[in-house]
Amino acid sequence: MILLSETERVMPMAIDTEQRFYAEIRELILRDISENNNLQDRELLDSIDSVLDRKSSEYNIGLREKLELKNRLFNSFRKLDVLQELLDNKSVTEIMINSPEEIFIEINNHMERWNVSFENEERLEDIIQQIVSRINRRVNTSTPIADARLPDGSRVHIVLPPIALKGPTITIRKFPEPIDMKKMIRSGTITYEAAGVLKTLVAAGYNIFISGGTSSGKSTFLNALTQYIPEDERVITIEDSAELQIKHVKNLVSLETRDANSEGEGEISMSKLIKASLRMRPDRVIVGEVRGAEALDMLSAMNTGHDGSLSTGHANSTKDMLTRIESMVLMAVELPLPAIKSQIAAGLDILVHLQRMQDHSRKVMEISEIKGVENGEITLNKLFEFNYETEKLERCGSLIHREKLEIAGLGIDGL
Repeated sequence: MILLSETERVMPMAIDTEQRFYAEIRELILRDISENNNLQDRELLDSIDSVLDRKSSEYNIGLREKLELKNRLFNSFRKLDVLQELLDNKSVTEIMINSPEEIFIEINNHMERWNVSFENEERLEDIIQQIVSRINRRVNTSTPIADARLPDGSRVHIVLPPIALKGPTITIRKFPEPIDMKKMIRSGTITYEAAGVLKTLVAAGYNIFISGGTSSGKSTFLNALTQYIPEDERVITIEDSAELQIKHVKNLVSLETRDANSEGEGEISMSKLIKASLRMRPDRVIVGEVRGAEALDMLSAMNTGHDGSLSTGHANSTKDMLTRIESMVLMAVELPLPAIKSQIAAGLDILVHLQRMQDHSRKVMEISEIKGVENGEITLNKLFEFNYETEKLERCGSLIHREKLEIAGLGIDGL
């Protein structure tokens, strides 16, 4: 189904009349198929055609409108209703449902309101339950916030009333296809030189942490970095909602957190999964994003021989990310701050910071090496930094800690 802009989507039938007609047609189709629980797609389409043919003469409906209604009706029974059109459109990168009547989209890096809505709040709630049930999660009035994913890997965040005042709210971040480092170089996210350095660092087993603000591309960049992991290693991935798409590593285990049930039992946190992963003999542990006490477990993994581990976190700069990791470790255990700083400096090797620019492009702003702790503070050695005048990521330093490169026998001279 073709996504139409507001100016293109002009119908002879008034919008309220269209909604009434749609509701009436859908009700008739439901009656037709109510006795057939194993209806095939072809049979459903035949039923839709039959009902549309019978009823369209009562309304002023053109061939184009009839085809759109047919697709919409099929999607409402077999897919995600009005959302399916947006999910099928590769130009749409984000879908924001503020209420059943209010849908915004990001298309071609531009935000706009979509002039299609759900027929009622109950239908939107049905779609929400359809999404979460696929991955055995739950969301209701007692637990009104949930994260989920779609079969194509798109990330879904759901908030229900009474927390959401307008009605059920869904935010969908689409990941239609993996973006590799070559695409990032072409789009200007990173330079060829910087990508080459990161390739060597990943292969040599440096622990790398990716930071950035909201929608800066952290998860996408993490996924791109994983392509540099040697294919003969054993990798464990740990995520709230599985999004990483690692294809070349054969010895791969993917773990996903689980919420507590209605009795408050059965929760599997990221901390538990990190601890469990260390008993699974991984060469590397990849943690999708750290937000709290699991930062301590992540650092423990990095400090106990699992070189080459990767993770991401939310921050506005590399310095800010280090401060946030300190705070997250303190959520888990009360340790003296100098001890926490020492553990961070020993566990992390490289920080990569991304930012979403005003033109909505994503850029790597800084690649820094953690030197160590000096005068009670973690010090950084900048390898690359974004130059606002040239609008390019430029080399500004050389790697100090080369031990892992020497052990791996990789590209020492160029770093």
